[in-house]
Amino acid sequence: MSSTQDQIALEEALKKQESLATEISALRARVASGAEDGSASKKQKTSEIRFSTLLKSIKPSGTVMVFSKVKQMQAEGQKVVSLCVGEPDFPPPKETLAATKAAVDEGHYRYTTTAGTMALREAICKDLQRRKGVSYTTDEVMVSVGAKQAVVCAVLALCGPGDQLMTFAPYYVSYTEIARLAGASAVIVDSTPESGFIVTAEDFAKALKENPRTNMLILCNPSNPTGAMMPKQLLQQYAEVLQRPENQHVMVVVDDIYEALEYDTPHATMAALEGMKQRCITVNGFSKSYGMTGYRLGYLAGDAQIVKACSKLQGQINTCASAISQHAAVQALATPDSWMQDMIATMRGKRDFIVDSLRAMPGVKVCVVPQGAFYVMPDISAHYGKKAPDGTVITGSTAFCLHLLGAYSTALVPGVAFGFDAGVRVAYAQGMETLKEAMERMAKCLAALE
Repeated sequence: MSSTQDQIALEEALKKQESLATEISALRARVASGAEDGSASKKQKTSEIRFSTLLKSIKPSGTVMVFSKVKQMQAEGQKVVSLCVGEPDFPPPKETLAATKAAVDEGHYRYTTTAGTMALREAICKDLQRRKGVSYTTDEVMVSVGAKQAVVCAVLALCGPGDQLMTFAPYYVSYTEIARLAGASAVIVDSTPESGFIVTAEDFAKALKENPRTNMLILCNPSNPTGAMMPKQLLQQYAEVLQRPENQHVMVVVDDIYEALEYDTPHATMAALEGMKQRCITVNGFSKSYGMTGYRLGYLAGDAQIVKACSKLQGQINTCASAISQHAAVQALATPDSWMQDMIATMRGKRDFIVDSLRAMPGVKVCVVPQGAFYVMPDISAHYGKKAPDGTVITGSTAFCLHLLGAYSTALVPGVAFGFDAGVRVAYAQGMETLKEAMERMAKCLAALE
């Protein structure tokens, strides 16, 4: 073969090689395109998941949303000062911790009855009799996975579509959404800082008259989020309204989860009032009083038929509360009152510091000095409409809390989550150094607004 022929053959071979390379590239492109199409298809399928109407009807918890954001920032290495969660900074009593460890060694790690262990229900009955003056039997008590679940069971047992559930604003964030879970609608009766965040008996009676389908009232006493305490005299006035013939059908869920944390105004439970025990479902637990938030343990006490109905629901939801937690709770209820008095004295000092610090900030009003729990709800609405140095306009409590968190790494909960957009909730159950840092940052944030 001549050199010319060799050259021609070489050129033809190179052309074939280029053509093959082009085909390979095209195939690779088609394969990649197909993979992308498949991925897009999967994304499309994911986006087409049809969530239930029930889920769409409820809002996320405002406190959980802020807390989740704080945890995300902390995981990214940011130092966040958080006063957003209602969690005591003190540990459970040492005897309770010892009982927790002993529970495992003694074999308390099996299922219990749905209503809870007999030992714990007996201890709860004795505690309610001794401290609150209300007599219950064990079949009138159900132990739950946290106090919130007790509220859920009570609402699901007694409310349904067409019913109305009444509560007073500012209210605990979950009450309105729990009503929606039952298919009921929430009726909100507003209060004001000037009234001490207290609804009068007259306003309560008027609200019941205007909402005749109301068959349940939920009271949180002392209040989360304001710390306001409803004294015995006011509860008696509410009871008189409820005992009128036209209101005999209205049941009351009494959320007493913070009752042990009382300052100057003594706590009273509505179930102890004459003629009200059968109308009340008393909810309580171990998270706030004993620092046992992670134990997830609460209870409700009420009419045996209602407790049986709630146990039926619990049996289908989560069977029972933790056996280990229940064993520890028996010991917690045996804690001397002096231990709680020490905790209250410490919390009182924190309350006074927070109230004084907030009142020293221009444009911040604290009309209600908390008489219980560990929350205060200052009115900061005088700063709404102002602009931050970064251009953020403070349009309401959500805008303020987002700015405070983003620019000053300090977390509070917007008041709008509790039905009071003029304020923010400050949880002062943290250490004093944390409280001081948070107040300094909040003061700087407000001072920078124009």
